[in-house]
Amino acid sequence: MAAQEEAPGSTKIFVEAKEATRFVEAILSGNGVPAENAAIVAKYLVAADLRGVDTHGINRIPSYMERIRQGVLNPAAQPQLCQVTPVVAHVDGQNGFGFIYKAKRRGEKIPLDWALDAEGRPTDDPEAALGGVMLPMGGPKGSALSIMMDVFSGALSGSAFAGGVTNPYDPSKPADVGHFLMAIKPDLFMSLEDFRARMQHLYDRVVGSEKAAGVERIYFPGEIEQLTQEERGKTGIPFVGAEIEALNEEAARVGAELMVTET
Repeated sequence: MAAQEEAPGSTKIFVEAKEATRFVEAILSGNGVPAENAAIVAKYLVAADLRGVDTHGINRIPSYMERIRQGVLNPAAQPQLCQVTPVVAHVDGQNGFGFIYKAKRRGEKIPLDWALDAEGRPTDDPEAALGGVMLPMGGPKGSALSIMMDVFSGALSGSAFAGGVTNPYDPSKPADVGHFLMAIKPDLFMSLEDFRARMQHLYDRVVGSEKAAGVERIYFPGEIEQLTQEERGKTGIPFVGAEIEALNEEAARVGAELMVTET
């Protein structure tokens, strides 16, 4: 079910994607989530872990289950879709289903340019960062981009905005978080063959750029995640003991089979 490998500073515990999916489905079902919804949530939490986006993977389960226990997350919610126009839809999730938290769980430091503490000083301590503020990546430009997304995902969607979104680890009230999703149909602008050819040219230019000293390879956006998914599909998803313990506590609450019996 799981294999272990010693790594500097911690023991990595590898869990196969199939086992992780079964485990998450069992916990969700044990907390009142309908089987169909449990399968969907489990699929995409595990998909995040497989792609290396560990902040949005199954480590979210303890916080999700606490929100269910506190009554601020509806495990049986059925999203309601309103077709605003032929190409615009508004979906109400009906209150159904970060790297700093990951560092805190694993006892790791964070880069000094990630956050400020409560006194406004740069910090590499994730605990101090959680008591302060996260910094936007890219300085002023990154801040402007985050405001633009706040307009799309919050102000425009009717959800919380301007700092009003509930902390994902705060189980006292609904998160009221909005999402903005946009899909583009390339063949409205040109043939798919032309678009693919242009994208291939862009890819070649990006990954073929001159490398700075010490850089072995240049990746296209999303490429690292794709490679990580291929690797973790073979080796399993890596966790540390504290993460496994927190997840197994949730399994024990509902009498589900533990994911790892020995760490």
